[in-house]
Amino acid sequence: MDSSEQEKNGVTEGKNGAPEPDALPPPPPVPPNVTPIKAEQEPAKKRLRVPMARRGLGTKGQKIQLLTNHFKVAVKNVDGQFFHYSVALFYEDGRPVDGKGIGRRVLDRVQETYDTELAGKEFAYDGEKSLFTVGPLPRNKLEFTVVLEDVTSNRNTGNSSPGGHESPNDGDRKRLRRPYQSKTFKVEISFAAKIPMQAIGNALRGQETENSQEALRVLDIILRQHAAKQGCLLVRQSYFHNEPRNFADVGGGVLGCRGFHSSFRTTQGGLSLNIDVSTTMIIQPGPVVDFLIANQNARDPYSIDWVKAKRVLKNLRVKTSPTNQEYKITGLSEKPCKDQMFSLKQRSRDDDGEVQTVEVSVYEYFVNYRNIELRYSGDLPCINVGKPKRPTYFPIELCALVSLQRYTKALSTFQRASLVEKSRQKPQERMSTLTTALKINNYDEEPLLRSCSITISRNFTEVDGRVLPAPRLKFGNGEDFFPRNGRWNFNNKRLLQPAKIEKWAIVNFSARCDIRGLVRDFMKCGEMKGIDVESPFDVFEENQQYRRAPPLVRVEKMFEEIQAKLPGAPKFLLCLLPERKNCDLYAPWKKKNLSEYDIVTQCMAPTRVNDQYLTNLLLKVNAKLGGLNSLLAVEHSPSIPVVSKVPTLILGMDVSHGSPGQSDIPSIAAVVSSRQWPLISKYRASVRTQSPKLEMIDTLYKRVSDTEDDGILREALLDFYVSSGKRKPDQIIIFRDGVSESQFNQVLNIELDQIIEACKFLDENWSPKFVVIVAQKNHHTKFFQPNAPENVPPGTIIDNKVCHPKNYDFYLCAHAGMIGTTRPTHYHVLLDEVGFSPDDLQELVHSLSYVYQRSTTAISVVAPICYAHLAATQLGQWMKFEDTSETSSSHGGVSHAGSVPVPQLPRLKENVCNSMFFC
Repeated sequence: MDSSEQEKNGVTEGKNGAPEPDALPPPPPVPPNVTPIKAEQEPAKKRLRVPMARRGLGTKGQKIQLLTNHFKVAVKNVDGQFFHYSVALFYEDGRPVDGKGIGRRVLDRVQETYDTELAGKEFAYDGEKSLFTVGPLPRNKLEFTVVLEDVTSNRNTGNSSPGGHESPNDGDRKRLRRPYQSKTFKVEISFAAKIPMQAIGNALRGQETENSQEALRVLDIILRQHAAKQGCLLVRQSYFHNEPRNFADVGGGVLGCRGFHSSFRTTQGGLSLNIDVSTTMIIQPGPVVDFLIANQNARDPYSIDWVKAKRVLKNLRVKTSPTNQEYKITGLSEKPCKDQMFSLKQRSRDDDGEVQTVEVSVYEYFVNYRNIELRYSGDLPCINVGKPKRPTYFPIELCALVSLQRYTKALSTFQRASLVEKSRQKPQERMSTLTTALKINNYDEEPLLRSCSITISRNFTEVDGRVLPAPRLKFGNGEDFFPRNGRWNFNNKRLLQPAKIEKWAIVNFSARCDIRGLVRDFMKCGEMKGIDVESPFDVFEENQQYRRAPPLVRVEKMFEEIQAKLPGAPKFLLCLLPERKNCDLYAPWKKKNLSEYDIVTQCMAPTRVNDQYLTNLLLKVNAKLGGLNSLLAVEHSPSIPVVSKVPTLILGMDVSHGSPGQSDIPSIAAVVSSRQWPLISKYRASVRTQSPKLEMIDTLYKRVSDTEDDGILREALLDFYVSSGKRKPDQIIIFRDGVSESQFNQVLNIELDQIIEACKFLDENWSPKFVVIVAQKNHHTKFFQPNAPENVPPGTIIDNKVCHPKNYDFYLCAHAGMIGTTRPTHYHVLLDEVGFSPDDLQELVHSLSYVYQRSTTAISVVAPICYAHLAATQLGQWMKFEDTSETSSSHGGVSHAGSVPVPQLPRLKENVCNSMFFC
């Protein structure tokens, strides 16, 4: 606190110690040897950046008429108002209701019981704490009491507590006397805010406000409620009907469930309803034992691992027969059904009038007292649906899992492949599914939409697209090629800049194959592509005795053998793995090579090796060793508009998170950066860990001392300078993946600020110009050709009609969609200080889909983002093998839980860190 602060704070107390407003004493005299410190002025508040407005539309390319899954919405009642009310639910004794699932049932009962008090008004309820009406309710505060019978958990969320307590201990009399558990609830509804419908019209004119977002939220809540009343499972803006024909078994007791996404969007063409097919994962309904056998791939009920079973069953809902009551599973019994005892109350009383009890097993109770035949439950644990101190047991064969319960764990590779195969739809099939969905939903009859005078068209919206021509590519021997349908190949062609494969060896981790034949074909294929492949130094076969050792040990032992036999460090190792997918040797092998030995490595599983396979393998090897497979002709000349004239750095940024449910796994931030300007085909990557689930990258600039910045950006800037002839970039183009619209401002004000700081830290007078573009794949807009069964052609771009009314965005389908329906990438240009024309910027984005060195096709999103994703995924796998105590360093990031350090990734060695090791 400086002297001026002290004067402000508390030197003016009166007699009673209370401050006297006007009785400030004169300031104390300044001693002769002291120079007063001048109070610093508060810095002017920094203006926050917001996404830029559109600069115009592109014109290049061949015009094409398309349809999109947006359905036009007409709002007639623009003068109306939504009224927002807060909802509070309490039990009879005044305790607040915390379970989410019960809210909708309580409010439905309020509407049935108190229709007159609510003046007959329909309302939209979000299932939690908000309720909306068109026009006001009779009073600003309303209180109601309702009774619900048979309170069990609710389908939509599955996390309210089961109400039934008829456990075997309660005896049959109780069950007959009180067939239902009823509960009384108090409901308070109080006015919170008005939302004018006019706000929707304002948003369509590009004047977005909080009100306009709220008004659209109300419309979305109306659709959610509409689905909830039909008994659907709700997942954000998607809903899923309990229709077995929409289920597809993907293995492991998990089903893919097809449903629909629907959300209102403001677009250049007005308000539209975006409807798309959506898929979620659910638990296989039916007998619990059948689910467990499928989930664990067990032979029969007696080979089930019950520790795993307990974990996977917790909180799932079951119906018990013969009463058909619904409960939530809280656990399993410690003992099998035949041995699990409890005290059963008897009808007779003892001499003192006390109720007598007798010890019986759960099995005996159900068989002898309830006369229910049990075929296989006797030797299996019981399902517990009671409280911790008061368990309630049921034999497992009397329990069936309720339908539409979400499965939220990560899918295995095989489950994911099965899901993709079973849920994909060709364009025409998807269109007919969506048309049917609109008919079934019959939104025109939804009372709230009618009271807003909202009507929804049944026709797909027509849009004008343009097909951009594919860029010309350069191969070896001066050969040029125009890709056809977004594809090309290297048959009888040489690579543009082939690397030399020398000082190399083969490592075989027990993969069965003809290694001599493999080496011969690998060298021959390399020669045809122009790569000079020397003979390998040796083939290192894994010692039989280590085959069953842990992965880390197997890798260590292999390196001991390599070091003992090789005369010096190899430049390249080709590693043969026994399995194609999910091999547990992959991560420790990569980590050892890249972070300890500085060796470029390529893994392969030699199961189906042919010419095509080896060509694809060599494309990756060549890129990793510093070669170039192909270039854009405009890059070679160099004549890329804007980019070739001025040193330009291109960044691709992505953050990958652990699977849902893994809240303690660090997130991985990856930034790839272009090198050797004027090229835009060569990249390097920096990867760091950060706090779990943190989406904004927090290590772009990381000042450690006055002279040291340990951030990611510094590495990228220095490498660009060294590799681009000692030039600093005057332009930096940033492609950011994986952020939603609500996070755009953070990208512009948190991440971009760090990048600017990193530049200033290197040179205070250096002010490059920035372009920031977000790429989104996770959206629901699709495009269709009106009279053709095929997907839209590669290079299709749309920047009108369904795009944002004001902001700068466009959709691009750069790739050829061979299966299913093409998912376009939605690009949002948040900032452009360089001043690209719409055509030049769209052309650059399109071209960057053709520089991906791993494949001979245009890819669906720009290469820098794909590379960032690959780098994050590869290094993310290392985390599984990290010993946390060894890697969590004192300068680790801090997680949200407090001061728990995030384990750091080991840094890559200098040779591989500037290579395309992630290819």
